[in-house]
Amino acid sequence: MSLEITDDLIARQSPEAQAIIRLLLARIAEQDRRIARLEAELESLRKTPQNSSLPPSTQHPHARPASREAKSRRKRGGQPGHRKHERPLIRTEDCQAVVTLMPGGCRRCGTRLSGVDPEPLRHQVWELPEIKPVVTEYQRHRLSCPRCGESTCAELPAGVPRGQSGPRLIAFVATLMAHFRQSKRRTSLFVTSVLNIPCCPSLTVKHQRIATRALQPAYDRLVAALPSQPHLNGDESPTKEGTTKAWLWTFVAGTFTVFALRGSRAATAIGELLGEAFAGVMTCDRAKMYWRCGRLQWCWAHLKRDFQALVDHADPQVRRLGHDLMRPTRELFRQWSRCRDGTISRGELGRALAPVRHRVEALLLRGAFSGNPRLTGMSRELYDHRDWLWSFLDVDGVEPTNNAGERSLRHAVIWRKLSFGTQSPHGSRFVETLLSVIETCRQQDRNVLDFVTHAVTAHFRGETSPSLLPGP
Repeated sequence: MSLEITDDLIARQSPEAQAIIRLLLARIAEQDRRIARLEAELESLRKTPQNSSLPPSTQHPHARPASREAKSRRKRGGQPGHRKHERPLIRTEDCQAVVTLMPGGCRRCGTRLSGVDPEPLRHQVWELPEIKPVVTEYQRHRLSCPRCGESTCAELPAGVPRGQSGPRLIAFVATLMAHFRQSKRRTSLFVTSVLNIPCCPSLTVKHQRIATRALQPAYDRLVAALPSQPHLNGDESPTKEGTTKAWLWTFVAGTFTVFALRGSRAATAIGELLGEAFAGVMTCDRAKMYWRCGRLQWCWAHLKRDFQALVDHADPQVRRLGHDLMRPTRELFRQWSRCRDGTISRGELGRALAPVRHRVEALLLRGAFSGNPRLTGMSRELYDHRDWLWSFLDVDGVEPTNNAGERSLRHAVIWRKLSFGTQSPHGSRFVETLLSVIETCRQQDRNVLDFVTHAVTAHFRGETSPSLLPGP
């Protein structure tokens, strides 16, 4: 039951009660104003993918802001006049079977027809053959010596595995789990029901360990080549190994990528992989563990989201600096887009961004001396390390964003969401090795399954494994 407190109700009370009621009403009104102000500030501080490093997947699709672009009036699908996409015909001699079809008679009068059409209409139908595994039986005879009575058994030929799985099957199972993100149970189900090869989840674990050992030399060569790279993109993402928290690191070079799963986000992982020899430029976000690399390029896409957080703040002073920083940031991306598509050269980019650089640094200096605790720390850090904002203007091949690092992590993040991490160090080594192979093959336009197959074959034969480093 609600009771509305009116002036008439208060007047019927004793003077002491009236004083207490009026005091409490004043306090309630003050608390209501304070709650409203705090709720407004909390709303302005709410982190979203647009004003922080939160991934877009953390935001519900219905909660995302509406697009500012006008909705197209065109219908979905191909538009009138678009270029037709069709599968090209292969050569007739490459077909497994050619069926010649001759008309029986004239379609108008029925007269019997003869002759040959020099250019018949070609219609090709693609079909899967019946999948039947190839099983090779090796009969190892054991014979006894007539002289000493010792029995001797024939050895398996070089390259024949001791187990019942061949190199291509092992490579296929490893690729299905790592490249196509299938669980061990679904992988074994696919191998059994589609390929008609008996397989259980525990056998897929054996396959992944063999693939890891076969690919380890190629992975170690990539890690050894990291410190000599002139430029790297670095990023990391949380995951799990068993019940403990772990971090999946990625380092993207020009022609290859290295993943490493470690139990810490500390700079020790960078020291382990890059050592003290790395003298190149590291493109990254503003996480402090990357500072040990020496020369950095801070990602402007991250900075843009940080500036958007200032724009969304309730404090007018913070909001104004955010708007002032967003204007030169948009100009930076506009000029970089012109440089990337070849409209202007790197030298012209530097001249075009000279006033942008001066404006940004002046705004950061203003924020550093603003006296506002929301601005001073971030502005001073950016100003003190302002050279790390513009390394892309001085070093060819360096970009102002860390898109390469974040793109390389996309496949790994989807894998993590499906698998919930790894269960053992063996699984972690499999993940970091296969992810490195997959991303490097994508950069080099190589077939992942073929490379893994060659590596497993070389492993069984005791030969040198293939390399993922570009040749001389």
